[in-house]
Amino acid sequence: MFRRKGGLRKEKDEELLTLLSECKNKWLRQKHIIEESIDPSEEVLYQLRLAEAKYLFLLKEARDRNIGLANNNRNKSE
Repeated sequence: MFRRKGGLRKEKDEELLTLLSECKNKWLRQKHIIEESIDPSEEVLYQLRLAEAKYLFLLKEARDRNIGLANNNRNKSE
């Protein structure tokens, strides 16, 4: 009926890593678009800063929880 604490933590860590990867890809895509733009609008620049802030926040959270892609890959191979 009740899950063990470790299983729930592992599940949430995997969700965090997935979200981290999605945010990183979104941020890099937006950054590339702005680099290719002649005159990006203020709204586009705001969206870029927002995407970067989200990614950096999630990255800090992953570091604080001591998880990362290396830990995730190691756990999947066990």
